[in-house]
Amino acid sequence: MTELKDDLAALRIDREPEGRGSARWITWVVLVLMLAGGGYFAWRWLTRERPLEVEVAAVTERAAGTQAAVLNASGYVTARRRATVSSKITGKVVEVNVEEGMKVTAGQVLARLDDTEAKAALALAEAQARAAGHQLKENEVHLAQAKITLNRAQALLKNGVGMQAEVDLAKADVDGTEARINALNEMVRVAERQVDVQKTDLDNTIIRAPFSGIAISKDAQQGEMVSPVSAGGGFTRTGICTIVDMKSLEIDVDVNESYINRVKPDQNVTAILDAYPDFQIPAEVITIVPTADRQKATVQVRIRFKKMDPRILPDMGIKVTFLREADAKGEPVVQARPVTLVPKASVVTDAAGAAVFVVRGDAVERRAVKTAGADGDRVEVTGAITAGDRVVVTPPAALKDGAKIAVKGA
Repeated sequence: MTELKDDLAALRIDREPEGRGSARWITWVVLVLMLAGGGYFAWRWLTRERPLEVEVAAVTERAAGTQAAVLNASGYVTARRRATVSSKITGKVVEVNVEEGMKVTAGQVLARLDDTEAKAALALAEAQARAAGHQLKENEVHLAQAKITLNRAQALLKNGVGMQAEVDLAKADVDGTEARINALNEMVRVAERQVDVQKTDLDNTIIRAPFSGIAISKDAQQGEMVSPVSAGGGFTRTGICTIVDMKSLEIDVDVNESYINRVKPDQNVTAILDAYPDFQIPAEVITIVPTADRQKATVQVRIRFKKMDPRILPDMGIKVTFLREADAKGEPVVQARPVTLVPKASVVTDAAGAAVFVVRGDAVERRAVKTAGADGDRVEVTGAITAGDRVVVTPPAALKDGAKIAVKGA
């Protein structure tokens, strides 16, 4: 009987507690949904539209009535009269009378060197000159006495009471004294020249401004050694200060040799300092330096300012626009309407025509334009574009209308 119960118990099917099976089923469903959702969002993240990194530039406008341009270039403000003032001798600085930004005039004392040795040498030279002068006077007195003795000896010889030897001795004394006087005269002149040399050495301890201008650097301090040549290693200065004549400021630009034919002497130029983009300065071409740089393939052009301004400083970056020459009547060529300008590299041309990509927020908008004349590295365009808009420079091939972008450097 017991064996029969055991056999029946072995055939019984154990059932899970009520509710446990449905909970497990729900758990599996949730896990599947979570995996599916995570995969979907991962797929969306991997296939999302990534912004293209681009470079942009502002659209500019040349106002009506302005003279037409033929070429743009960039360069620097330079000074034709610029000098690092130094001493002619090596010495220790005992006084500096100049600071950066100070206006100086020609001949103004900028610094003084230790003049102790120079003054002592001058005093010695003056004493030697005085001694030579005293010797000269002594011999002049002796010459007068020798001439009297000679005259007396000649008179006695003529009267027959003197001897020829006394006359010869007196004449030799006169001739010898005259020779010494001539030599002493030369010694006096040498001593006077030596005094002049020592005065020059003393004057060299005073350093003066060679021309009027503004000091842009102070290179030596009191107590330092200065020298006209590099000596003494890093412990010796070679200059006191640097002076610039602000009236000699001009512009040096390098023009690509392919466009140098557009530049002429006396050609009108408009210059704009990088520091003051709204400040237009009238200028004109001085000359075209008659040589080319074979490595850069450029030609240097010198330009003068027609009007100076305190904002113009040496070594400032500057952009220039070479203006079109006058017409046959000698009148400047001006434009009758405003002209919109964009960088040449921003214009793309395809089957649909020329267009630019205008930045709108974090995306771009393709706008059709028509191109006209060139203005240096810019081109004239007409279309739905205005000054102040930003356009993409050198658009990537993948850039399309409405594409997301990221501005370089933003």
